[in-house]
Amino acid sequence: MSAPLRPESSGGLVETDQRSREIFRQIVDGYLATGEPVGSRNIARLLPMALSPATVRNVMTDLELAGLIYAPHTSAGRLPTERGLRFFVDAMMEVGNLTSDERTRIEAQMKAAATGRTLDATLTEASALLSGLSRGAGVVVTTKANSRLKHIEFVRLDPARALVVLVADDGTVENRLLALPPGLPASALTEAGNFLNARILGKTLGDLRREIAEHRAEMEQELDTLTARLVESGIATSSGPSSDRHLIVRGQANLLEDLKAQEDLERIRLLFGDLETQTDVIDLLSRAEAGDGVRIFIGSENNLFSMSGSSMVAAPFRDAEQRIVGVVGIIGPTRLNYARIVPMVDYTAKVVGRLLDSGR
Repeated sequence: MSAPLRPESSGGLVETDQRSREIFRQIVDGYLATGEPVGSRNIARLLPMALSPATVRNVMTDLELAGLIYAPHTSAGRLPTERGLRFFVDAMMEVGNLTSDERTRIEAQMKAAATGRTLDATLTEASALLSGLSRGAGVVVTTKANSRLKHIEFVRLDPARALVVLVADDGTVENRLLALPPGLPASALTEAGNFLNARILGKTLGDLRREIAEHRAEMEQELDTLTARLVESGIATSSGPSSDRHLIVRGQANLLEDLKAQEDLERIRLLFGDLETQTDVIDLLSRAEAGDGVRIFIGSENNLFSMSGSSMVAAPFRDAEQRIVGVVGIIGPTRLNYARIVPMVDYTAKVVGRLLDSGR
């Protein structure tokens, strides 16, 4: 009996036998290609070395004991577990390169979408593009602070509260509730609005915040203390970490294709429910901002997809100052073609970043 792939104290898995590696690869490749279990006879025919089906079954038993594969039915072949998929992605997957045609298509579509259009429209195109290339659901999350602003207004609701109305250059409007300091005169709201509107045109909320911070002394000379505080509060207020985020999802219908069984339909129904819970999707996508590269989330590794058994591949993109300002990604079943999708998501994130760097 061959030595199995085994768990290590580091949490990873170490392959100790070439036969185990090749057999495991055939099981994963078959699953990613068809979604179907792979049996020992088929594996024996596909292996680069000569092994009998009985030997292959022995190795499969070891892989099953290691928690990397399982039998969905008593007499069926084997499928990779989520743990097995994680091991394959981390230790065995050979990431391919996009073809020149694929790179050209991504660049052309994104540049066309960005010409004379808003950032939101550009990111919607990125989501639709990824959906079309992957046959999964394309997702983008970005901060609302990336919208370029046209007008801001302070509207008093009562002595203690005001509404901050932010109007973007694409016509979208965002309202934020703001607590007012005691004793603030009505004229302060007008003065604060005039001060910001003289500086706001074409800037993002982030740009405006930085400009006010850099020229704080000038502001304090021009405005009294309470009005200056109102200006800072008006462009800083937010009702929570997810409320300042904008989620775009395109291509959910792709997930209804190629369903194998009733349980697949139930999985997709659960995934649609996950996607409707926008706060959870945004929070998961935001985890991809933790690093520079592509992040892969598989099944129950995250609570959001624990029921639907789905996966997400995501990568952050940056603005002209190289700050991470959003994430693009693809959501689909755990049998996503990771080797193809990883470079696709990575390249799209880089193209979006270049468009932001050039001012779109």
